[in-house]
Amino acid sequence: MIKKTFIKNLFLVNPKKIKDSRGFFIETYKKKILKKNKINFDFVQENHSYSKSKFTLRGLHFQTPPFDQAKLVRVIKGSVVDIALDLRSNSPTYKKYFKVLLSSKNLKQLLIPTGFAHGFLTMESNTELIYKTSNYYSKKNEVGISWSDPELNINWCNKKFKPVLSDKDKENPKLSEIKTDLNWTK
Repeated sequence: MIKKTFIKNLFLVNPKKIKDSRGFFIETYKKKILKKNKINFDFVQENHSYSKSKFTLRGLHFQTPPFDQAKLVRVIKGSVVDIALDLRSNSPTYKKYFKVLLSSKNLKQLLIPTGFAHGFLTMESNTELIYKTSNYYSKKNEVGISWSDPELNINWCNKKFKPVLSDKDKENPKLSEIKTDLNWTK
């Protein structure tokens, strides 16, 4: 089942779970279901992220055109607070974010269109996340935004925490300091 969020073209996906005595079966991706809902992404790459520690924070990341990426994100072990930040300057929800708990228990997925920054905070140790992308990774087109940018005022979780960050994410600038053109055409 595909559910709209308050941000245009950002969707929650709740796949149907079929259980029996052996376990369960889920179709995690079915292109014709997306097409039926007028969602047209061609995913070309799948990534697997493992985070050893609770409160590992990855992001906020995005790629600029022509390597901008839509993503279909799901957690296969553990749980994350997942954030999608609207960077489409012509959008009524520009600089607004959507937050959702994705977990191996609730099986929810987040379908993020191009024009968004993405990040997540692990809520458990040994969390694993898989996400499909509509474009290939390009180091040259990769951009990061500070997870704690006061202008964005992202409430990652209702707990005080000290995030585990990569050296690269520690250096991410505030959104106002990014010199990249954020006029998305898709």
